[in-house]
Amino acid sequence: MGLTTDPNNPDLKRYTGPEEPAPQNKVYLVLSDEELAKGFVRPVRTAYVHKKCGSLTTMGQKLSETYARDPKFYGATYCCACSAHFPVSEFLWDGTDQEVGS
Repeated sequence: MGLTTDPNNPDLKRYTGPEEPAPQNKVYLVLSDEELAKGFVRPVRTAYVHKKCGSLTTMGQKLSETYARDPKFYGATYCCACSAHFPVSEFLWDGTDQEVGS
């Protein structure tokens, strides 16, 4: 899995709704280092739980920091157990009752 700050990267896949099990995307969009340097509005968290299946998914630092800088940046995220993307409202930050994206 790669990361990009270019919203026009041809390898980006746009979330269009719950899908059948599939591998993670080739590339995910993240905020630039300059944007991240402005500070975080939420704690940097690296794991979330899918409410539907109870599975824990972890993510890398840049994705975690993007959520912390702009909690509404993503509309969907990946569940490793279900092997599919779902709306962020279906996930809770690990160890909290706070929905991802809130």
